[in-house]
Amino acid sequence: MASIVYFLDNKGRPLLSRDYKGDIPQTAVEEFPLLLLKNSIAISEDDGIQGGAQTTSDEAGSVPPVLFHNGVNYIFLIHKNIYILALTKYDTNIFNIMSYLNNLIKVIESYVKSLEEESIRDNFTIIYELMDEMMDFGIPQITDQKILKEYITQKSFTLENVLKVPTASKLPPSTLTNSISWRSPGISYKKNEAYLDVIERIDMLVNHKGQMLSSEINGSIRIKSFLSGMPELQLGLNEKFINSGLASIRGEELPKLTHGIEVEDVKFHQCVRLSRFESDKQISFIPPDGEFSLLSYRVHSNTLRPLFLVDYKYKNHSNTRLEIMIKVKANFRNKIVANKLEIKIPVPEDIDSPKFHYNKGSLKYLPNDSEILWKFKRIEGGKEYVMIAELMLPSVNNTYNLETFMKKPLNLKFEMQGFVTSGLQVKYLKINEPKMNYQSYPYVRYITRSGDNYSIRVK
Repeated sequence: MASIVYFLDNKGRPLLSRDYKGDIPQTAVEEFPLLLLKNSIAISEDDGIQGGAQTTSDEAGSVPPVLFHNGVNYIFLIHKNIYILALTKYDTNIFNIMSYLNNLIKVIESYVKSLEEESIRDNFTIIYELMDEMMDFGIPQITDQKILKEYITQKSFTLENVLKVPTASKLPPSTLTNSISWRSPGISYKKNEAYLDVIERIDMLVNHKGQMLSSEINGSIRIKSFLSGMPELQLGLNEKFINSGLASIRGEELPKLTHGIEVEDVKFHQCVRLSRFESDKQISFIPPDGEFSLLSYRVHSNTLRPLFLVDYKYKNHSNTRLEIMIKVKANFRNKIVANKLEIKIPVPEDIDSPKFHYNKGSLKYLPNDSEILWKFKRIEGGKEYVMIAELMLPSVNNTYNLETFMKKPLNLKFEMQGFVTSGLQVKYLKINEPKMNYQSYPYVRYITRSGDNYSIRVK
């Protein structure tokens, strides 16, 4: 896989590197800033923009993360003010290398809190130690933070040994020699519990008529495991989701859960026995200790209903005063409750003396963002509420463009418990520890949250 891994500053100068194979000259990294500049200029010219003499971080972010030059593949990620770069001469799985670089960032940040240029200079010893343990001859070995922290620890900017014995007498953690590397033996709890959360984040774009234009659901099943010994867990889901998981693993055509809903990109944690899943359609696993993501998936749909219906009206009084009326209705069953609902309503810049009339929640004008924030602690399904805002417009500009702010959509944030929009259902969660045979207490929750872009157009 990777021959060399570099950490570079924002100008492409090496801060730290580890050469695993010795088959690529050190001078190859000197070509990297030139490749970034060349590709960013080409992109700028394609967009009709004149290229500059230097590459900004935004321009570098638009450059493809894989470049090829003189027989060398340059695979890189941008993290804060640094580049993490891997070089290889061979045809290899690019996604494996990028996944490793992502894991490398997460592991290092678990030690140094924030991976930046300054923290690299202050902690190069521990970073070298981690890079040596995480990759051997260019092949990833250990990327699990919990395993690494069993024998690599940090105090301030120096390393300390877990066992005060000579180096030659140290033994590797049992997780390294165990077939179940993600879980250590001997774990014990007085009360054995497991918490399962089905969490879905929904992004949606709705037009001013209340019709859905696009939607995407990113879901995951997260488990908090506080179980003794080596428990065997079995998770039962509704059959259509199981079939979607099988199709995703086999690369087959994805079945639809219900009319117009498709599940894709189903990914399992390494603890899941995929062979049993494929043969018996059972999700069987020995969980890591603590919290982890068992399963993730993505759902596209053209039949979902908007969770909130918004009726937006405004009236301009001679370009001196603007009146906005918004009616919001919770478009779900009355047994379901949305918590922490926030509606961000765009308004013209530099408005004066805002006055609000409303029958629920709280309202606040945010001048720096040119928005009105309407917040609800909770809103029950089927309920409808109205807000009227009276805004004084700037008097210095009578030709103020009132249409500009109406091009901006309303943005919503919320959280709902008790259901998920994709239709995934947990039928059972069985827990069995054959040696200890203890009584366990599994808990299941369903949570739907807004994603980064749940928007409603007003025009």
